[in-house]
Amino acid sequence: MAALTVPALAIAALLVLAGAQKVLDPTMTDGALRALRIPSSKALVRVGAAAEALLGAAAITVGGAVLWGLVAVSYLAFAAFVTAALRKGTMIGSCGCFGREETPPHWSHVALNVVLAAIAVIATSLDRAVLDELADHPGAAVGAAVTAGVAVYLLYAAFVVLPRTLAVATDR
Repeated sequence: MAALTVPALAIAALLVLAGAQKVLDPTMTDGALRALRIPSSKALVRVGAAAEALLGAAAITVGGAVLWGLVAVSYLAFAAFVTAALRKGTMIGSCGCFGREETPPHWSHVALNVVLAAIAVIATSLDRAVLDELADHPGAAVGAAVTAGVAVYLLYAAFVVLPRTLAVATDR
């Protein structure tokens, strides 16, 4: 199994989960966009979120340089959004990626998104879909899927818990 299979699966799965969350409840994302004076509506958020989720799913099931390149662009767009919020000092409670969790923008979000974009750029070199790679290695597939699941949970913690912890630490 290719060394990049698990990280690629994790970053694409994170897109699927975050997109699905915003499709179900676009309120926080709509509010975050409006706070930055970006035209928005719940319907528009749902369309963009569905595209995000579909992109992650397509990267896993179809693969290819173009899809992984679009995954990289997505993560860079998220980094740019957070950077804009931080530079303008805009108070955003959450972007909606993780539901209604209070996740104010932090520079750690920017760094994480850039790292995930870099992984996606490297994934453009994968010559086959992640799903095909897992199917061809059934003995390792369960372990890879579990490891990717743990990675997604750790990314959630890095996006939600880490910024809160850093904010508390700097307030002291």
